[in-house]
Amino acid sequence: MGTESGTIEGADRREPTSASEERKLVREAQRGSTAALTDLYAAHWRRAHRAAYLVVHDAAAAEDIAQDAFLAAIDALDRFDRRRQFAPWLHRIVVNKAIDWGRREALRRSVDDPASSPETAAPAETVSEDLMAALAVVPSHVVHPDLLGGWRCRSPSNKEEPDEAPR
Repeated sequence: MGTESGTIEGADRREPTSASEERKLVREAQRGSTAALTDLYAAHWRRAHRAAYLVVHDAAAAEDIAQDAFLAAIDALDRFDRRRQFAPWLHRIVVNKAIDWGRREALRRSVDDPASSPETAAPAETVSEDLMAALAVVPSHVVHPDLLGGWRCRSPSNKEEPDEAPR
């Protein structure tokens, strides 16, 4: 369906000029007319591709997403309410597919790059001496040592202080 220039053949056709013309195309497509499906595809391709691109910022992925959305719309066309407009319904399908694609990509990237996961991230910095000094004046019944989460303060001599907060 695609061409080398990234456009879809037949996608340069005009949009239906009226809501009634679009409803007619949808009705014919629901009855199995491939010509009506082709006209709906051509009329809505540019906006579907643009909507996908605005979500994923990847032209090739946007083309795949828009095509997938059209296939999903065709599969669900028997459930489409013809009293409503086709374009917003298709737009919602496109955006949902694009969001799903983005989630899958983020998951794939996190699996491919284990260093980006929180479990393998560098350990948190030690608590600053200023904070430890401030905590030293707070009564121990107010700041329990467990609240420090095992953080340690480094003294100027780089020796680690005990895990417990001063009492």
